[in-house]
Amino acid sequence: MKPVKQVDVKKNYNVNQLLTEMGLAGVMGAGRIAKAADIFEKMVKEKNCKVFLGVAGALVPGGMKDILIDMLDRRLINVLVITGANLTHDLVEALGYHHYQGSADVDDSKLYEKKIDRIYDSFMLNKVYEGMEDFFKKNIAKFEKPMNIKQFLWTLGSLIPKNNKSILRTCYEKKIPVFCPAIADSGIGLMVWGNLEKGKKIKVDAFDDLREMSRIAWDCKKAGFLYLGGGFPKNYIQQALQFSPKGADYGIQITMDRPEHGGSSGAELREGKSWGKLSKEAKFVDVICDVTIALPIIYSALLQRL
Repeated sequence: MKPVKQVDVKKNYNVNQLLTEMGLAGVMGAGRIAKAADIFEKMVKEKNCKVFLGVAGALVPGGMKDILIDMLDRRLINVLVITGANLTHDLVEALGYHHYQGSADVDDSKLYEKKIDRIYDSFMLNKVYEGMEDFFKKNIAKFEKPMNIKQFLWTLGSLIPKNNKSILRTCYEKKIPVFCPAIADSGIGLMVWGNLEKGKKIKVDAFDDLREMSRIAWDCKKAGFLYLGGGFPKNYIQQALQFSPKGADYGIQITMDRPEHGGSSGAELREGKSWGKLSKEAKFVDVICDVTIALPIIYSALLQRL
């Protein structure tokens, strides 16, 4: 057994040096965050390893958008599965709107009167939906030909001005497959539905993406994943990994959810071995932490190592 080394913090430490110290302690939350950085480094450096990123939760309203874009821009991620809510908030910012620092200790009835939407302590003006309506009204003809959800999202990304930082735009430019099987469950979904109600012809095949997602998992020699939160992005990747040669070789999950209720969001990664989603020899870690705390630390250390 290795002894637990007491963490020694120096005033001139960078993030990677601090994380190295946490790794030498090797236990509890500090040890797990350090292990996550080690596994992330291994998977992005591993030749022929496809890296799947699952994104759930309010990460764009929580200030994580630019980190996600940087990972995509550097091609550290090969496949993105993300909630429609995060894509909606991404589009909101790409159209020139903002999220604002607020408070969870407020009277929500008064926020409603002021037309302010609350995402815990992140605020957004409700008028952003008017801007989105104008955007879709102007570009709706681009979505009239039959397409799958990935093609729909790439088309959406292509319409965002080139210099506007956007997850959608980056996936389009880098041709990174982006999947969102529950896109209807979002502000973007509401915009499409509104145009359908007006008689516009929009045909998006919700099942066709499964073919490409399964093929990517089937063809990859090695697979690794990073789950930021749970929800359908985690499960969509997990079910595809059942078609991979031997399950994922690397896995990181950052979540606040518990496993006892049986839901996918809180399920420990080792459970995936019973399904063939995680290989028997996989290097993996469950980090029980708020993503907006753990991700900047892990990614900052990774960049210093790369």
